[in-house]
Amino acid sequence: MGRIVVGVDGSTPSLKALAWAQRQAELSGAELETVTSWEYDTWAATVPGGLSADVNPEELARQIQDEAIDKALDPDAAKKATRSVINGGPAHVLLEQAKGADLLVVGDRGHTGLVATLLGSVSLHVTQHAPCPVTVVRGTTP
Repeated sequence: MGRIVVGVDGSTPSLKALAWAQRQAELSGAELETVTSWEYDTWAATVPGGLSADVNPEELARQIQDEAIDKALDPDAAKKATRSVINGGPAHVLLEQAKGADLLVVGDRGHTGLVATLLGSVSLHVTQHAPCPVTVVRGTTP
């Protein structure tokens, strides 16, 4: 039995990636591992005024992952999925978790070309450095 790793951040592209990865896991008989990363400095920078002292970013990441799994997967698939919430940058965490996996699945937030290069998007980085095949699940375009 193999292992499929999927990056989950609660965004619409990651929900699509999660649903796609689950279908692939069912077809291949692989186990599904959902991975959500968090970094205090990165999260604090996105909140005006920073995060309050009582906010636990790891718990927030776990909540985001649980909600995404509940939205994207049926209850039986959700119970079977392995859940990992790890401190670190998303690209680094996904590459580490993908070691020994059969497939890494990520969503695409829509940055392409020069924009993706300048921003260092996770999907671009993992496709270039992953230790296994990568599927980038794209959403619809306007």
